[in-house]
Amino acid sequence: MGSFILTCCSTVDMKKEFFEQRQIPYVCFHYTMDGVTYPDDLGQSIPFPEFYDRIAKGATPVTSQVNVEEYCDFFEPFLKEGKDILHLTLSSGISGTYNSACVAREEMSSRYPDRKIVIVDSLGASAGYGLLTDSVADLRDKGVSLEEAAEWTENHKLFVHHWFFSTDLTSFKRGGRISATSAMLGTVLNICPLMSIDDTGHLIPRQKIRTKKKAIQEIINTMEAHAKGGRDYSGKCFLSYSACENDAREVAALVEERFQKLSGKVLLNSIGAVIGSHTGPGTVALFFWGDKRTD
Repeated sequence: MGSFILTCCSTVDMKKEFFEQRQIPYVCFHYTMDGVTYPDDLGQSIPFPEFYDRIAKGATPVTSQVNVEEYCDFFEPFLKEGKDILHLTLSSGISGTYNSACVAREEMSSRYPDRKIVIVDSLGASAGYGLLTDSVADLRDKGVSLEEAAEWTENHKLFVHHWFFSTDLTSFKRGGRISATSAMLGTVLNICPLMSIDDTGHLIPRQKIRTKKKAIQEIINTMEAHAKGGRDYSGKCFLSYSACENDAREVAALVEERFQKLSGKVLLNSIGAVIGSHTGPGTVALFFWGDKRTD
């Protein structure tokens, strides 16, 4: 363990074992489904198959971010132990949680003036946010200082690429991320939009692709175009999916076939309940280190 506590939010969409093995405490978002509010606890309250099945049957979950009081309660035990904190948040382009964390930092700094709390806006989401957090954990384990780790994170976060496609546009329409007309035409024409997160942390539609098969090929081509080293990419690759494991495994197999210098196998995780409330089922998301996101 390094000289500081590295923390994040549940929306990194990694398995519970990841947090335990990497010694990364996380704070939970929340979602309300069918009148009941649950913590975004990595599929423990509602297993992911059940969660996405409910959405497919018409449930419309509503999410809520971590509020200031919750952040204070989360940070305080570490501060009481005399630990400094580096906290990475979900993108400010998707959620207001970064602002809540900053307000909590100011409040806790007044209570614990000898301690440091640094908040970094990841400008990422799901396992892309997880890929960044994983790399910061490596720095922590090497004994890098909190200040050095925070500076590295700020300087490198835009090099994490987030690309994804979806075969079900219902939740994207409901969340206002695509228009009702686009969703209707997309369904009729069998369009799988290719999307990404831009340099301000916002979700941006990039291409309208006919058929899932072509979307899978295009996301692989896009990785080759942007990955550090192209086909010689030697970093890690994370992949998240929502109730479409077969599609995810097909993408993972193609990545491993094309990028044979990968650092290990593609790591697959389910998209969590909070991010999944907005994507719905049928989304595959690919994350890797590449050139700097500039738009």
